[in-house]
Amino acid sequence: MPTIAVDKEDLWERLGQKYSSEDFDKLLFEYGLELDEDTTEEVEALKKKGLPTERPQLKIEVPANRYDLLCIEGLARALRVFLGKDDAPRYKLVHPAGGDSALVTVTVDKDTKKIRPYFASAILRNVKFTERSYQSFIELQDKLHQNLCRRRQLVAIGTHDLDTLTPPFRYEARAPKDIKFVPLNKDKEYTAEELMTVYEKEKHLAKYLPIIRDSPVYPIIYDAEDRVASMPPIINSEHSKITLNTRNVFIDVTATDQTKLNIVVNIIATMFSEYCAEPFAIEPVKVVMPDGQSHIFPNLTERPTTAHATYINSCTGLDLDAPQVSALLKKMSLFPSVSTSNPDEILVNIPATRPDILHECDIMEDAAIAYGFNNLPHKFPRTSTVAQPLAIGKLSDVVRKEWAMAGWVEALPLILCSHEENFGWLNREDDGKTAVKIANPKSIEFQVVRTTLLPGLLKTIRENRSHALPVHIFEASDVVFKDTHRERQARNERHAAAVWCNKTAGFEMVHGLLDRAMRMLEVPRIASTDYKAETGYYIKESSDPAYFPGRCATIHYRAPPAKGKLSELKEDLKATLHTKKDQVIGELGVLHPSVLEKFDIGFPCSALEFNLEPFKKQVQKIWTNDD
Repeated sequence: MPTIAVDKEDLWERLGQKYSSEDFDKLLFEYGLELDEDTTEEVEALKKKGLPTERPQLKIEVPANRYDLLCIEGLARALRVFLGKDDAPRYKLVHPAGGDSALVTVTVDKDTKKIRPYFASAILRNVKFTERSYQSFIELQDKLHQNLCRRRQLVAIGTHDLDTLTPPFRYEARAPKDIKFVPLNKDKEYTAEELMTVYEKEKHLAKYLPIIRDSPVYPIIYDAEDRVASMPPIINSEHSKITLNTRNVFIDVTATDQTKLNIVVNIIATMFSEYCAEPFAIEPVKVVMPDGQSHIFPNLTERPTTAHATYINSCTGLDLDAPQVSALLKKMSLFPSVSTSNPDEILVNIPATRPDILHECDIMEDAAIAYGFNNLPHKFPRTSTVAQPLAIGKLSDVVRKEWAMAGWVEALPLILCSHEENFGWLNREDDGKTAVKIANPKSIEFQVVRTTLLPGLLKTIRENRSHALPVHIFEASDVVFKDTHRERQARNERHAAAVWCNKTAGFEMVHGLLDRAMRMLEVPRIASTDYKAETGYYIKESSDPAYFPGRCATIHYRAPPAKGKLSELKEDLKATLHTKKDQVIGELGVLHPSVLEKFDIGFPCSALEFNLEPFKKQVQKIWTNDD
């Protein structure tokens, strides 16, 4: 969970009273937070020694999805509402005197689709910063960048002194050589190309350079006089930097994900809107997209949903009516009201600061927190249930059991390995699009997430060279591949692999192990030319640099068709459909001598590895038979 550090005296002032460490720890626990550290004793000890000190800090762990608690402003606001000292604020958009026509406008260029297509913005008017509130503003941006924004890969935030810029703004994407400006904390102009070299030596920015470095265009924000405000997600301009004297703050948010863009602009604007001349009032910005459509940001509309007292009672063991539940939800900064048509129904308006609430169960959790987890009644559950494993987990267990009964020994190596072990030692090249790499590995042994189970098995054999031959081991576990189509940019695949090491290669041993697994899965062996077979597997000779030439084969699997799909089709059409459905799921063969040499293994080895994912549908049949 993220940990935030807040000034102790500042927090006491905001809460309107002082707490002992024990009392404050109890308050945080009741709200679902945890006091990690109180630095008061350390500060007092330094003072006695006459050493320079900072003000005492409270370090607090907050849930990873409560972005509204990542700064002292949001934390104090939430705790005051929880304690009943304040009502939850209602955030609002305040248009300038000229109405919509006077809104600050940002025009998004079509070329931004090549690099960072989404843009949002907001303006905080007549802000009064102090040293501590200014620092809190910077720290919240950093916390969001490191958590929700995934180190600026998904979202990047820029903040500017609006009085130094001239609206309207343009968000464009240009070639690096065509971008030139004075970056933050520098005193000379650089092109974007030059900045990539300059910031390689600056540790706090070097980690962000790969986000855009290889792109033919870089995102850039200009004002009406062609002055650069920001080059997201790397650096802002020195010209528009905010200071303690800044009164009007222009916030730009760029992203590759629309949902996270909306969350970030809402959080950064609402958290510091309390410093505006009119607290909790935010001036919107008009963003014109390349297709001509315009949007107003931020969108602070409260999201309506419903909850039911009976549902909350069934989950918590309580016996509350809707008005009582409504009172609890108010303590959690929500806006509930009891439905006039259904006395059990509670109409809940969720503020823009609470994107963590997705379902009625989240509202139930807030009600339980407000009531007090320690105050909930202790009851035995009315029903007793047994969890059901995932199909792939059950399938893996079945394979493990069968191979262990065949006399093979299971190994459990680490999922991380070195880049050479995953590629070079297997005579394979890294195309840069396959393996998930660790950005800052602490050891050369843990550079990538494995894409094959072979390195771990071969290292296990290497470390057990003193054991009597043959050594025959297996593993059924996950490998990981890059996948740009998924939000997390990666996917797991469950593989099964085995290695036989003896004085002779033992290709027939791994071949037999494959046949045993398929027989157990009730997948018949077929000929590659048997187009009438609706399902089955076969092997075909192939080449792979990890295996000895002429001693390698790929494993092909023909998935069974959906019931009734092929019953009325002609035989030639069946053959065509089957051939297209055949997929390569793995390989087996005799490992190349150079591979064995690199892993320091002195005896020939045969290996087998295949993907278990296509057989998940088979597990239900096996499961039923086991039961």
